[in-house]
Amino acid sequence: MKTLHFDCYAGISGDMALGALVDLGADPDKLRNELLKLGVEGWRLDFAEDERCGIRGLHAVVEIEGRTDHIAHDDGEDGARHDHHSHEDDHDEHSRHGHPHCHEHTHDHHGHDHQHSHGHDHSGHEHAHNSWKEIRALIENSGISGGAKKRALDIFSLIAKAESEVHGVSEDEICFHEVGALDSIIDVVGAAICLDMLKPDRITCGEIELGGGTVKCAHGILPVPAPAVQLLVRGLPVKTGGFNKEMTTPTGAAILAASVDEFISTARFTEIKTGIGIGTRKMERSNVLRVSWREENPGPAQGPLPYNTEELTLIETNIDDMTGEALGFLMERLFDAGALDVTFSPCVMKKSRPGTIVSALTGPQKLPALRTAMFEHSRAIGFREIPVRRLSLRREEEKIAGEFGEVKRKTVFYGGKKLRSKIEFEDRSRVARERGIPLDQAERIIEDSEKSADGNEL
Repeated sequence: MKTLHFDCYAGISGDMALGALVDLGADPDKLRNELLKLGVEGWRLDFAEDERCGIRGLHAVVEIEGRTDHIAHDDGEDGARHDHHSHEDDHDEHSRHGHPHCHEHTHDHHGHDHQHSHGHDHSGHEHAHNSWKEIRALIENSGISGGAKKRALDIFSLIAKAESEVHGVSEDEICFHEVGALDSIIDVVGAAICLDMLKPDRITCGEIELGGGTVKCAHGILPVPAPAVQLLVRGLPVKTGGFNKEMTTPTGAAILAASVDEFISTARFTEIKTGIGIGTRKMERSNVLRVSWREENPGPAQGPLPYNTEELTLIETNIDDMTGEALGFLMERLFDAGALDVTFSPCVMKKSRPGTIVSALTGPQKLPALRTAMFEHSRAIGFREIPVRRLSLRREEEKIAGEFGEVKRKTVFYGGKKLRSKIEFEDRSRVARERGIPLDQAERIIEDSEKSADGNEL
């Protein structure tokens, strides 16, 4: 399986993703030709070799005609200097949040204030694309490939959804600031084109570094992550504090949220090739994004694992003041919120009271919804969260027909070996009721009917 993996130990931004994907193997000339199909002018995309802390990679540079905001800054306490390029500042995109009105907005780049009038671009010309409706129409009407078009729309749609939640307006009312600028459109659509060009079978990602400290934006001084980023990474594995700067931008977070098939914490693999995207800042730690081709490899001479593995979370709480009816309702709500499994176990609590241990299993995407359901529909004032690894056998479902009608049968496999099959309970119970026979006899009748039909053993 051809797996593409994002390693975001220093966060991610749109231009870093673009540089890393081209460094990994996406053709820059084909990328530019595809971007021309957007039908907009006044931009230039280059890829410059650069390094951070001795690590070499590609720095994506989007130049916009008439813009002259190439500024060198001091970067924090270490006194290192970095260039603030005319494209997306990879770790200061807190200013690139959508707002319901395209008003003038002040934001701070490490002590340097910049005024941007977001009804216009930086050259003083009328800004052509800054609302979600305009960007959506631009991409939909373009000639880029269907796969890239869908991915770009998915990325922008997630940003619009997050901003609508931040500002309490509908998505169609959202008017992006810098995310709607031409350079950011090039970053997002370019990343979508690169992923479509590389065609991975699967995309994975590890824990995402969000950074630390504060950002100054239209909403005032806020802690990292900024509001849009916080919503975009909801349900994803993240960490903070590795850097005292904003390290993951809304664009970078949206690219991951729209593209990653699975977030993993550990893996066995063979590294085939690595692409490095260089960030703008020069810091004491390497400011780079690594994207790699991997071949999954569970171990020497083992081949693929004969079972599936998942990193999940087990939520548990002890309750002694809910009725059986209320617990049953809680179980329904937990399943509705996305629980993979819910169980109740009896226990004895303090003061010798009989109680119930409520356990719910879920993946990272549904964890926030499970937390809400547990607090809202149980009488628990707290619960435990335990990271667990679930191993499960591959299952296949098929429909079989006979004199008993159509029923569903599930078969489980250990690797390629069939272990056992079972008729769904609902179908067995239906046949048992219709014929007035025990449940196990109904299952034998179904199996015998299939054997006689095709002459084969299960």
